[in-house]
Amino acid sequence: MDVPGYYEFCSRVRIISGHNALEKIPEALTRLTAVKPMIVTDKGVVGAGLIDAVLGAIGNSVSVGALAEDVPPDSDLRVVNNLAKTYLERGCDSIIAVGGGSVMDTAKGINIVVSERACDLMEFSGANSLKRPLRPLIAIPTTAGTGSEVTAVAVIKDHDKHLKMLFVSNFLLPDVSVVDSRMTSTLPPAVTAATGMDALSHAVEAYTCLAKNPLSDAHAMAAIRLISDNLLKVTRNPGEMDGRLSMANAATLAGIAFGNSMVGMVHTIGHSVGSICGVPHGVCMAILLPYGLLYNRHKNGHLTAELLFSLAGPDVYANTPRERRTDEVIERIRKMNHDLRDATNGRHPRFFKEVLDREGRQMVPKEKLQGIAKTALSDGSIFYNPEDLDYGDFLTVLEAAWDGEPLPGNLK
Repeated sequence: MDVPGYYEFCSRVRIISGHNALEKIPEALTRLTAVKPMIVTDKGVVGAGLIDAVLGAIGNSVSVGALAEDVPPDSDLRVVNNLAKTYLERGCDSIIAVGGGSVMDTAKGINIVVSERACDLMEFSGANSLKRPLRPLIAIPTTAGTGSEVTAVAVIKDHDKHLKMLFVSNFLLPDVSVVDSRMTSTLPPAVTAATGMDALSHAVEAYTCLAKNPLSDAHAMAAIRLISDNLLKVTRNPGEMDGRLSMANAATLAGIAFGNSMVGMVHTIGHSVGSICGVPHGVCMAILLPYGLLYNRHKNGHLTAELLFSLAGPDVYANTPRERRTDEVIERIRKMNHDLRDATNGRHPRFFKEVLDREGRQMVPKEKLQGIAKTALSDGSIFYNPEDLDYGDFLTVLEAAWDGEPLPGNLK
């Protein structure tokens, strides 16, 4: 039943944040009565020395049951099922996830399989298939973007079927999130930029899409202020640790926001581009965010206008005419992308035609836009977008975002 003013909000993850938050891991495990965790991570995190920092913080007080470092950049159903077997064979009783979104999603998937003693994760796809609490999970993000450390969602890709499967349940919320500035200090500038824009997209869509509520609004606005103040600064100066911590906190705030109010078309299209072309999620979000705001402005432009207060500060907000505020927000986000491109020596793409692989080839050829638009039609996140989109709408937005052209004035 649709009741005006009704909403639900859940934020029960214990958050430990600070420049030396990792040292609290043993105490967190003790509170969870966990003594033999499996550490889930990827080779990039290991290579950056971040696992050494985690193991150093744990010390000799905890016996690590297994170290799984083969999580792929895009979560994989087979990897989840195989690592669940390792967890059980080694007698582990908890999970410590150290990484970005793929690692977090993989850890959540493993937790489903081992907690339910299931043979296949796919038995629990969809929303609310889980009926009881899972094993203890501690999440340690190494990017300031996804917010997965505080969300009740996991996205696992079935590479055989070329599908990204969604798992949604409050039981997927980690028990503890450890937010430590050291964990993001080794990020290259381009990754810092993309993941920061991912966090911004979470906060912006949380505030402007249909399931917004007063508590998610507060978290979103706080996140936007921190991102506006710190993203360009830490991209230019990766060793600025206070800025790193502020961005990590912003990603967590944005995660809480969209975890309770969901997202919209920016993520709908971004999921499809990522699935078909392998473009990193944060890059997709950075490119698509201005277009999502433009497309929806006739429905929620007044909400976009309110974002100017956090994005630019109270003085700019007060001195900008009311009818100009929506445009000013969109222009400032576009400028943020341009400034980040300069700060990364051209490595931060503004449009899809600028997204290149290591050999310098376009990752989103224009001829693939039709397939992306068709795939976007089946993405569930569109349910919360203020405006409906059909195939033609998706394609029009993609074509504009491909080379930076404006959206047609008569669209919707």
